[in-house]
Amino acid sequence: MTAPTHELKPVLVFDSGIGGLTVLREARVLMPERGFIYVADDAGFPYGGWEEQALKERVIGLFGRLLEEHDPEVCIIACNTAFTLVGADLRAAFPQMTFVGTVPAIKPAAERTRSGLVSVLATPGTVKRAYTRDLIQSFAQQCHVRLVGSENLARMAEAYIRGDAVSDDAVLAEIDQCFVEKNSQRTDIVVLACTHYPFMANLFRRLAPWPVDWLDPAEAIARRARTLVPQIADAVHPDNFDFAVFTSGNPDFATRRLMQGFGLSTR
Repeated sequence: MTAPTHELKPVLVFDSGIGGLTVLREARVLMPERGFIYVADDAGFPYGGWEEQALKERVIGLFGRLLEEHDPEVCIIACNTAFTLVGADLRAAFPQMTFVGTVPAIKPAAERTRSGLVSVLATPGTVKRAYTRDLIQSFAQQCHVRLVGSENLARMAEAYIRGDAVSDDAVLAEIDQCFVEKNSQRTDIVVLACTHYPFMANLFRRLAPWPVDWLDPAEAIARRARTLVPQIADAVHPDNFDFAVFTSGNPDFATRRLMQGFGLSTR
């Protein structure tokens, strides 16, 4: 195989914690020639309870350093809470960089629902965003959309991903408001509007009072990124990327082991 004429820039995937690994997993399948840098702002996790201006300043400040240090081809913001708040600001602050965002999958949910009852399971930050309300106004006026803001589910998902036990009752308390019965119809789609949540999808299916389609946007995000990343003929996968950066600088052993399972070293 012929080596590329120049070193391929990496793809940077950013999340508040480790939930963005759901997006990384799909992006790697579609962009096998690219190296990846996974950035977890675990020092700021969880984002759902942050005051908006403070979170904007934090994320923009982080990207000022990340872009200078890593010079990625594209940045995937694998966090609904962050992108719905600061996506436009990131693009304005760094116009030379391409940002791929994560927003609640309300449009595809509205297109697929048969009952007209859709729920959006998200963090409190995503639920209160004008961006989320605008998506409903633009694409789902014909549906009854219930916004369910979970205070605890992102933390629980982080623990679950690392192998810790979580209580069925505690999980059910976070998702039970997603299930609506109205005019002899039932919710048939729940939008997973936090990238942490798909890791718990099998648990959600087991606890749900009836079957629904749990809509995970990870593949669609990865497909969008693929369209924006140049494909280089005969490119070989670089060996100097594929690592994870934690803003705390001190991920625990379980987290490091998880990163290894995704083929990432930890810095």
